Order: sequence, then structure tokens, then C-alpha cells
Amino acid sequence: MFTIGDFAHLGRVSVRMLRHYDAVGLLPPAQVDPSTGYRFYTAAQLHRLNRLVALKDLGLTLDQVKVVLDEKLSVEQLHGMLSLRRAELRQQILADESRLRRVEARLRAIETEGAMPTDDVVVKPVPSVRVARLSDVAASYGPEDIGPIIQPLYPELLARLERAGVAIAGYGIATYEPVEGDKVRVHAGVTVAVEPSAAYDFEVLSLPALAEAATIVHRGAMDDVDRTYQAVAAWIEANGYRQNGFAREVYLNYGDGDPADWVTELQLEIVKP
Repeated sequence: MFTIGDFAHLGRVSVRMLRHYDAVGLLPPAQVDPSTGYRFYTAAQLHRLNRLVALKDLGLTLDQVKVVLDEKLSVEQLHGMLSLRRAELRQQILADESRLRRVEARLRAIETEGAMPTDDVVVKPVPSVRVARLSDVAASYGPEDIGPIIQPLYPELLARLERAGVAIAGYGIATYEPVEGDKVRVHAGVTVAVEPSAAYDFEVLSLPALAEAATIVHRGAMDDVDRTYQAVAAWIEANGYRQNGFAREVYLNYGDGDPADWVTELQLEIVKP
């Protein structure tokens, strides 16, 4: 048997925690000296301690841990449970990292308010273009809702194009349209040179021409697009125009190499009020 101090050392926990686990009935000692009150543990109790600490570190309350431990789950059941929780925690980490990137992008936008030149805006007609696309609905136009929707659409679209033997004939073009409430329909498209066909498991259509569009080139990842949008918004207002719908995003060079070198053209249809 091991003293509480030795057992704490072997299990890599504190003596204080072992006393607490004893008090709440999670891990009572194997033996207590009736005259001294000293606690003693066995090596076999390390198995329960391992499970206890793992479950607690995964976010379960001590009451929940006790229920799980007392059910005497098999190693396979426990492994499956921990693997699922691990996946949930990893997903939460990814979500938190994404949120942090958005906060940093907003801070950069605030720091450069009014500093980005509006003479980077070019007004031009945009011709009609044939695209193949996949679509889905996002809860809002916010990057936290758009990103998780559009990011998986592109690899899926490219895989379907390859299976269908359809070649990419130009740039990727993302378009958006409002649905009900704050929802937005997201269209992930790429330029193609084929006719629409019911045989395809993707949509083929021609995006309409824009008679007049305010266009601006954004350099870098779309996480930092807020600054570019501020510049084109200032230009539209200063020149007496009104924006008509969401911007088209034309990915001139995106997704490969250093994100600082990525290039996207924003095309916003404009009209005189």
C-alpha cells in the first residue's frame, strides 16, 4: 500500500485533491489507520484515479464523473466517450481561434479607419459569366456564419467537377443573396465553359452582367476584408451611389501559398438613387 503522499506523487495529483475526492465519495482510500487516521491506497486504485482525472479535465462535473465511474464502463466505452469529448474540445478550440482572428481583423480595421485610399476603387461594367456552383444557407452574412458554410463547398464542388469531367475555365466566384430574416444563401462557384445539364450534380448558370460596378482589389485572407469594404463604402457614399445587393468575390489568387499574397476582387453593383 501507499501513503496518501506517495499515491498523490504516483498519480500526479495533489494530496489536497485526494482528500477532496475521498470527501465526496469519488476515491476513498483502501484503508484508514483507525489510530492515526492516515490514508493508504493501492496501486489498483490508480486506474480509477486516471479515469477520474481524465473525465474531470474533459469538463465533466464531479457528480457526472461519479456516475460514469460507478457505471463501470468498459475500456472501449470509456475510450469512445473520451474520444468524442476530445473532438468536441478540438472543435471548440478551432471556433475560439476563428473568433480571435475575427477580433484581430476588426481591430486592424479600426486602426486603419480612413487610411485606406478610396482611389483604389475602379468603376466598370462586369460581363456575364458562366459558372458551376454549389449553394447552402448561412445564418447571417457575418464571417462566423459564412466561413463554415462556404469553406467546405469549394472542395466538394471541385470534386464533383472532376468526376463530371468539367474543366475549370477561370476564377472562383462567390455570390450571395438574402433569404428570410438575416439568413443568406451562399453560392460557391467557379468559371466553366459548359452548358447546363440535368446530368450534373451541381448547378450551371450564367451570372448576369452588372451595368456598373464599384470594384476594388483586396489583398490577403478574407479575414481582413473589413478594411477593404470600408474603403469601397466610403467611395460609394462620397460619389452619390447606392449599393445594389451583396458583393461578388472573384478569387484571382486564393488558397495557395502565403495568405498575404492572396488576391480577391470585390465587385459591388452600384446605381444612382
